[in-house]
Amino acid sequence: MAQHKSAIKRIRSTERRKVRNADQRSGMKTLIKKVRSEKDKTKAEVFLKEATSLLDKLAGKRVIHPNKAANQKSKLTKLVNTIK
Repeated sequence: MAQHKSAIKRIRSTERRKVRNADQRSGMKTLIKKVRSEKDKTKAEVFLKEATSLLDKLAGKRVIHPNKAANQKSKLTKLVNTIK
């Protein structure tokens, strides 16, 4: 258990960040699933644009690694381009 005042505060702030990051990751996963499950190309492109934007934001905040964001964007773009 933390003894110092600063360590106690750090535990509280870490917990808040953990909850916020988990929520953002969950939203990211949901948006990626929407892109993957979409059969209509125009709707998939709209979801892809949203997903790309969100992935960039999360990578910028270091919620996810920037390379993971780049890989996800690449895979999703390839998938949307194959939809007829």
